[in-house]
Amino acid sequence: MPLQRYEKEQILDACLAVFARYGYEKTSTAMLAEAAGISKALIFHHFGSKEALYFSILERCMEKVMKELRMDEPLEGEDFFTALERMSRVKLAYLKKNPNMYKLLTEAFYGTPDELKAEMVEKITFRIDRRDQVLERLFASVPLKEGVNRRKALELIQVVLKHVENKTLSAMTDQTELDEAFMEGIIDEMNDLLAMIRTGIER
Repeated sequence: MPLQRYEKEQILDACLAVFARYGYEKTSTAMLAEAAGISKALIFHHFGSKEALYFSILERCMEKVMKELRMDEPLEGEDFFTALERMSRVKLAYLKKNPNMYKLLTEAFYGTPDELKAEMVEKITFRIDRRDQVLERLFASVPLKEGVNRRKALELIQVVLKHVENKTLSAMTDQTELDEAFMEGIIDEMNDLLAMIRTGIER
């Protein structure tokens, strides 16, 4: 019998809390079933396996973050560099409000068990591609200095964004919470690096 939407959401929320607290490897199917208030048999019936359930929760988390960032909405007209800062602030604020999600995503990116790595790469690549398509559309309206190659300029910006994101997620593993000073430091560093690029490329 298929799950009602509200039942599925409740199960995913309960299991998210368990994965966030104990991590993928230390979480058992019995722990997930107990937290969700259903039997182990129903976990397997509805999700197939612990791995499939983990990825269902992970995809749900990533989709929620993408929605908060308005990645599926037309953003034409928004200044490219303003959009980057807005999206960074929104993402950090959202993760601060949702600590279980933040813990799960941190583990997924930085503590991925070997058995999940191949599928993780596939799922992350898909979302990075979506993000990059949005950024490319926004960047198309940035006026560039004569002789500046638009594709290479965007690639340089993406290198900076990846550097800041990796540094941020790595630092998050040592943070008990995302305090304001920590978040502002991340934003300031990103803006400083982008300002140097902007000076060199923008007309």
